Amino acid sequence: MADTQFTSHADLFDLSGKHALVTGGTRGIGLMIARGLLQAGARVIISSRKADACEEAQKLLSEFGDVRAFPADLSHHDECQRLAELVTADSDRLDILVNNAGAMWREPLETFPDEGWDSVLDLNLKSPFWLVQALLPALRRAGTADDPARIINIGSIAAIHVAEAPNYSYASSKAALHQLTRVLGRELGPQHITVNAVAPGPFPSQMMAATLDAIGDKIAAKAPLRRLGRDDDMAGIAVFLASRAGSYLTGTIIPSDGGIATTATGT
Repeated sequence: MADTQFTSHADLFDLSGKHALVTGGTRGIGLMIARGLLQAGARVIISSRKADACEEAQKLLSEFGDVRAFPADLSHHDECQRLAELVTADSDRLDILVNNAGAMWREPLETFPDEGWDSVLDLNLKSPFWLVQALLPALRRAGTADDPARIINIGSIAAIHVAEAPNYSYASSKAALHQLTRVLGRELGPQHITVNAVAPGPFPSQMMAATLDAIGDKIAAKAPLRRLGRDDDMAGIAVFLASRAGSYLTGTIIPSDGGIATTATGT
């Protein structure tokens, strides 16, 4: 039997020396993930559409590590390419890509507009694909058989169960992103790049603010764990997937929802 070499607990989750990009990293889930990666030792770049949000988040996160922020509207292909060029300007490799930037459009079926499809799919589905295309050379250079580069897509439990809100394009875009994760996981695995998705449930964020204000207690009561998501819950799953601890996973969709979607009874 071959000798087994065990990684220390500290090294198992250590991201020192890693370079990461977190899109939509100025608030909500993206900010939680960026903070977790920084605390684990990574150098992190965050992006957001608004320059003032980037500046504010960079100041907030700077106490946790080396962070930079670039404004970019990732619903446009050329902006994805521009961000990729900025990210790789001082390094030709990228260890961790977190595709988190997203949008939601709630409107009843009868009045749901074309824009509600186009704007949501452009940001939630096309931009992750565009960024993978643009950053693939940098990810390939970073990955090895023992320590692959990581792509982490942020999906949603709305793609696993049917939510009560009329979020037609959002749920559809996230379901497509889950499948894209599987497709890319199979294709990029031999290139030493893992591709996984996190499917968050209810976490405090601007996107969820109105819903949680109105029915947050009701949502928490439906969860087997009887609470909403917390910052450390999201930071922890991101660090796990980005670290040695998660290096043998690819093509997976991991719900982080307190059991809401995965234990739904349908009643």
